[in-house]
Amino acid sequence: MKGYRILLIAAAAFVAVSVLLYYVHYLIFDDPHHIFIYMIGDFAFLPLEVFIVVIVIERVLSRREKQAILYKLNMAIGAYYSEIGNALLAGTLKYFRNRDEIARNLNVNSEWAAKEFKEASAYAYNLKADVDIQQCNLEEIKKILSEKRFYLLTLLENPNLLEHDRFTDLLWATTHLDEELQARPSLKDIPESDLAHLAIDIERMYDHLVSEWLDYIQHLKTAYPFLYSLVLRTHPFQERPSAVVG
Repeated sequence: MKGYRILLIAAAAFVAVSVLLYYVHYLIFDDPHHIFIYMIGDFAFLPLEVFIVVIVIERVLSRREKQAILYKLNMAIGAYYSEIGNALLAGTLKYFRNRDEIARNLNVNSEWAAKEFKEASAYAYNLKADVDIQQCNLEEIKKILSEKRFYLLTLLENPNLLEHDRFTDLLWATTHLDEELQARPSLKDIPESDLAHLAIDIERMYDHLVSEWLDYIQHLKTAYPFLYSLVLRTHPFQERPSAVVG
């Protein structure tokens, strides 16, 4: 309410100044005809000026600002995968019953083009990961997450994440799984109902993990080929990942 009042006062002040200047012009030149000619001309140009300033220029500046934010966000996404995402991709894949199918559809290689990425993205966004929770080493996953807990909380404080809802969902899914595992003093002899709940949390995290990973490496292919080359050699969906250039 206070801001609205200030806006009204400012508008009234500007109108008053304009009227005063027109009155001074009239006192000096005594020519109302000249005043109204230019006043109507100014009003006629006003819609075009609003269009140029508010719509065209503002959109260009907004687009450039958004591109800058997304660029910084891609850096944050890359850091996430370097710090914890890649370890989770590889560390949990082996516990999925449909791991062979997942690996086959996400095995990115140097021959992939836009068509292959589009097909893989469609698969990833509709992925139904099927974790074998009985065989899953929950202590191993808990260790990976607990070591990076402070880092994950730091990422969640990044205001730029508001520009990327899917990555925010990935962070929430990751931190939620961490909280679920940390809340249990022991991960041995867990009831079946509890295991089923943890399985859902793992699958939710992995669904977000692979879809964001695909978007990120497609960005690397275009913007940073040298980083993309490393991903091609080390990602867990191939038979023998190795950083060594063959």
